[in-house]
Amino acid sequence: MQNKIIILLAALSVLLTGCMDIGSPYTSEDIHIITIKAVYPAGFGTRDGATVRIESLSNEIIYVLLTGQDGSVTTHIPNGLYRISVRDRVGNNLFNGTLDKVLVSGADVTLDVELLRSLAGLLVIKELYCGGCPKLPEEGTYQSDQYVIIHNNDEYVTYLDGLCLGTLSPYNSTATNPWADAQGNLPDFAPIIQAIWMIGGTGTSFPLEPGADAVICFRGAINHTAQYPMSVNLNRPDYFVCYNPVYFPNPVFHPAPGDQIREDHYLEVVIKTGQANAYTLSINSPTLVLFRPEDGVDIHDFVSQPQNLVQVPGSSVDRVITVPLDWILDGMEVFNGGSSNNRKRLNQKVDAGYVFLNETFKGYSLMRHTDQEKTDLMGYEVLQDSNNSSVDFYESQVQSLHE
Repeated sequence: MQNKIIILLAALSVLLTGCMDIGSPYTSEDIHIITIKAVYPAGFGTRDGATVRIESLSNEIIYVLLTGQDGSVTTHIPNGLYRISVRDRVGNNLFNGTLDKVLVSGADVTLDVELLRSLAGLLVIKELYCGGCPKLPEEGTYQSDQYVIIHNNDEYVTYLDGLCLGTLSPYNSTATNPWADAQGNLPDFAPIIQAIWMIGGTGTSFPLEPGADAVICFRGAINHTAQYPMSVNLNRPDYFVCYNPVYFPNPVFHPAPGDQIREDHYLEVVIKTGQANAYTLSINSPTLVLFRPEDGVDIHDFVSQPQNLVQVPGSSVDRVITVPLDWILDGMEVFNGGSSNNRKRLNQKVDAGYVFLNETFKGYSLMRHTDQEKTDLMGYEVLQDSNNSSVDFYESQVQSLHE
């Protein structure tokens, strides 16, 4: 289980070097100075106050610091392998940058971290429940109750009509990522695997008020608690469901929706590229994105063009749709908390971090933090949105829809 120890450090830390005098396991040869500079995109000046996170990949220590006026920070850390991320926000402008597998060994290190700019989203993922629950009082585990909650984080009404969603290749965070280059760099598109789902409507059919939520069921839009009390009731008015028995005919994972689900709330399969008879979302480490085509682009035309539908490297069967990053409204990356071999799949422009799902089949869910200050100011629920799941999300031991 990933229970990280977070150490808050000043801009120039002497904590570790001071500890060497009172029995620290580190010697002077083990400790080195690391300097990290945040490099902002063109048009944005250097500033102080950006958060630098140095995460050890060999133990459970995380160092958190703030940059100074020159946009850099210096501290001491032991030899080791680290993941370094920098994040900042100016108004609605979000800045994120990540360097993975940074080696500190035998010498001081100086690094530049290039920051990518993105905008805080209007529609955001509020909760993702994917890990299943026990079948109690029966024996065994259950996974046919996955859902996502979408939240309107804006002060204006927005419409769900035409909203698309999908999961990325590869399905699991511990799999080899065929889309990353030798340096671990990810492409400037999201490789959506298996299917794209879309909410229908005429353009104004499905309004979502400021601070309101919409539930989308990935599998059964039924009352799962009737048989498994630790699950959830997904047979609710206004819930949406990924249901198409032509493309995904498996009745175990896709039973006919309950009597409270309206037929116009069935999502459309824009395209199916895989061979599965049930829609697959990873149990322990999915990536999920919400997106809309840019103005003037019809999603059906887009997926029909051969250059936008490509083969997964190394596979003769699997194909993906290459969705431009600029279309993505929100996305989240989930890492398997039971493994130390996780790999990023979602470009840091969309999500610079990740959230751990530490336990599967326990009813645990991944939830976004509330921005209480903005909520009090606006008078409706405003969720935290830094485009970095490491700080925006947390693991809850119970689903929000559990009764």
